[in-house]
Amino acid sequence: MSLKNIKLSIFRDYLLSKGLKRIRINGGHEIWSRLDLKRPVVLQTHENPVPEHVIKNNLRTMKSNRTEFEEWLNPGKNNKTS
Repeated sequence: MSLKNIKLSIFRDYLLSKGLKRIRINGGHEIWSRLDLKRPVVLQTHENPVPEHVIKNNLRTMKSNRTEFEEWLNPGKNNKTS
């Protein structure tokens, strides 16, 4: 699955589901954080959809990965039953 064309509102929902909170807005940027993170997650509010490189960097920052994000986007799609 491509990480292109992910709407800002969807990525915000993912951040919330992972326990991040928006701590401030600085100009055109939203700053999100969680206690265990060394760095904040930064979103540009004027970029919609969110650029793929921004999603990848923010997933790395929040100790998540592409697979986790894809499973959140499409629950049950990757679950195999025997």
